[in-house]
Amino acid sequence: MDLHEDIKQNAVTATFELPGMRKEDVNIDFNNGRLTVSGETKQSTERDESGYAVRERRYGRFSRTLQLPNGVKPEEVKASMENGVLTVTFPRASAEQTPRRIAVS
Repeated sequence: MDLHEDIKQNAVTATFELPGMRKEDVNIDFNNGRLTVSGETKQSTERDESGYAVRERRYGRFSRTLQLPNGVKPEEVKASMENGVLTVTFPRASAEQTPRRIAVS
């Protein structure tokens, strides 16, 4: 997982490399300010090579949890998957948390 923070756009982008996985195999859950990305892969290939049957199997589960900034709402989290790369974007800080200058009168 790679995390990139963009201060100008007030966004954080988390990138997950998931080769061979489809978006249907990935789950993204939001609970109590925590974002959990999980999934399971089951791949099996079989081929004949020089008269031998070659079988390869790859099974695995993964789960990664991120603590999001206070005030981030589930509808502010965006996710997309393309070519085995899952990209999840969320605000760096909510509108309520951004610093504000107060004028002295």
